Amino acid sequence: MNDQREYGSGEESRVILRHDLRALGERLRREGKRIAFANGCFDVLHVGHVRYLRAARAEGDVLVVGVNGDAAVRALKGLGRPLLTAEARAELVAALEAVDYVVIFEEPNAEAVLTELNPHVHCKGTDYTEENVPEREVMRRLGGEVRIVGDPKDHSTRAILAGIASGS
Repeated sequence: MNDQREYGSGEESRVILRHDLRALGERLRREGKRIAFANGCFDVLHVGHVRYLRAARAEGDVLVVGVNGDAAVRALKGLGRPLLTAEARAELVAALEAVDYVVIFEEPNAEAVLTELNPHVHCKGTDYTEENVPEREVMRRLGGEVRIVGDPKDHSTRAILAGIASGS
């Protein structure tokens, strides 16, 4: 991602640049806000994503969402993915009522983003347990919590794409 790219319309934009993440976390903590963080690919936005992000928002006063960059999605999901660019996915996620801020990150997991933001809680979907969240040690070190939120993983972009491909 080009770090010089501007998103949205100035201060009104909820998609923030990565280099602004630490300052955002510091400002929110000074304001006494409980920061919740969630992350994902969000390649084809579906009801499972909306429910996950609503549940994550309920864990804090402010919800910051990390969207995986294009190369990370390709590495995680395989050839042909992502369908939408990281910028488009970030803008869609930012449009959701539950979401306060969105940041794109290029690493394979959210450890560096968590270290920069320093949230109170890191929210993962129900396809995880608190024991197998990759970033759980970082959250322990930061003094934060890990929460498993959202509805059962009955929805997936993979299934939606398979349905489209099969014509059903």
